[in-house]
Amino acid sequence: MTSSPLNQEESTFWKVIRLLRWHKPAGRLILMLPALWATVAAAKAQQQTPPLDLLIVVILGSLATSAAGCVINDLWDRDIDPLVERTKSRPLAERSLSIQVGIGVLVVSGLCAFLLSTYLTPLSFGLCCAAVPVIVIYPSCKRFFPVPQLVLSIAWGFAVLIPWSAVTGGLDRYVWEMWVAVVAWTMGFDTVYAMSDREDDRKVGVNSSALFFGKYVTLAIAIFFAITCGCLILLGWELQLGYAYYLACVTSALLWTWQYSRLTQAKIPDQLYQQIFSQNVWIGFIVLVGMLPSALGFF
Repeated sequence: MTSSPLNQEESTFWKVIRLLRWHKPAGRLILMLPALWATVAAAKAQQQTPPLDLLIVVILGSLATSAAGCVINDLWDRDIDPLVERTKSRPLAERSLSIQVGIGVLVVSGLCAFLLSTYLTPLSFGLCCAAVPVIVIYPSCKRFFPVPQLVLSIAWGFAVLIPWSAVTGGLDRYVWEMWVAVVAWTMGFDTVYAMSDREDDRKVGVNSSALFFGKYVTLAIAIFFAITCGCLILLGWELQLGYAYYLACVTSALLWTWQYSRLTQAKIPDQLYQQIFSQNVWIGFIVLVGMLPSALGFF
């Protein structure tokens, strides 16, 4: 497949930016936010303020990990992506970047993630290492596993376990409540995202949670969001995160309810799926902001 004249004129630097998805910050932020939740909530559990140095490592580490994950995904799917409308213009799919360049970018981003992980505790570093095979295998799962989004959700869950263990030195019951919340949340918003690709996925012959749940897909999404909300409220009650946090949870629940109502309408606009995905980034911010007053000792 040859690239378009527009993409031939595009600089290599911008192609690498697109490969890393840095021109679409929503996908980077939605991984970073659970890690920030965990850092802030774990500090609250320890009756301390969130450590600034760790917050910086978490932010940079999530960016590096997300970058590596995007490249791994596109290397796996370089022959599938051209057949899917949403992904056909990705640099490796349209052959405007070579595999060698992709591997080079992967090595750099992976090295950055590794160096940042060495700053953490031994347990956190071990969890970083444990996350690697999950991240690597995820893109291939759509070829043989009926619910590949579950593998992605487990990978997302490491964004909670790693910073929590870095703050507390262990993995207590609170972190597992947040882990379940994040896994369920990821299943919800990524199933919505997968709904936009259903026709292409059927033609190509790959799996997704949107296809697996079939006519019950919107109900499944509602259940995932309900589990998320329930676990977050339980965590807030146990850690005494305060009224601002409960208000954030109620606001999130109302937004998830509104999203569910939009997904059940007879005719769904094509742009709705992306809108809901982007709205979940804002929901993540709302939850984080709700945590901060109590975690910083204001209430």
